[in-house]
Amino acid sequence: MNLKNWDFSSFDGVKLKIHEMGEAKDGKYPVILLHGLFSNAHTNWIKFGHAQLLADAGFRVIMPDLRAHGESAAPNDPAAYPDDVLVKDALALIAHLQLSDYDLGGFSLGARTTARLLVNGAKPGKAILAGAGLEGLSGWEGRQEFFQEAIRLKDSAKRDDPHWLAIQFMKSQNVDPVAAAYLLRTFSDLELEALAVIDTPTLVLCGSEDRDNGDPVKLAGLLSGGRYVAIPGTHMSSVTNAELGQEMLRFLAG
Repeated sequence: MNLKNWDFSSFDGVKLKIHEMGEAKDGKYPVILLHGLFSNAHTNWIKFGHAQLLADAGFRVIMPDLRAHGESAAPNDPAAYPDDVLVKDALALIAHLQLSDYDLGGFSLGARTTARLLVNGAKPGKAILAGAGLEGLSGWEGRQEFFQEAIRLKDSAKRDDPHWLAIQFMKSQNVDPVAAAYLLRTFSDLELEALAVIDTPTLVLCGSEDRDNGDPVKLAGLLSGGRYVAIPGTHMSSVTNAELGQEMLRFLAG
């Protein structure tokens, strides 16, 4: 594993940790991968071999720890969380790296951020929306409230509470609950009309038992360049399956 870790000062000076593997070869573009909520680059992309698979195939894989996640800063100041702050962070990173030709993908929250990037001026060659469905993009308010409630219940929820798994995952990743609550408020619903004009070739990649973020088939059908592929697993377990990286590679290299 040839892993580089470096610090990046984002548009507002907040420090983000960037993890990088591989070098772009044989005409392949660098690929930026954005992890899911309460996760980090290591858990989502490195631990289960997905980044290594892409790097071995000739991709430069760039994986930020999102603001308030992983080794990146998690300010407890609401001013550090303007609307669409993750989009602003990603655009600042793309500009810093001077990337004109690149691919872009994300899982769950990372997929939501990828979709928002696509409607806010990002122009990747290809895009991946993993662990994503239509309702998770167009109906965020209900999803946000679920996670806000998980944060509120983090010290009192019982094992039979529907928030239990999210709480345990948040704790296992050492997420700062104050920063996470601020971050959750920076997202808004994506209008269906905005999604429909995305013409970037886009892979909607979802576990066969995963409907946490809505219907992936409907999402792929709405995108003019959309293609849906199912892999084994639920929202949580699909990340651990080799098929996630394999399908990403098949799409990016095709």
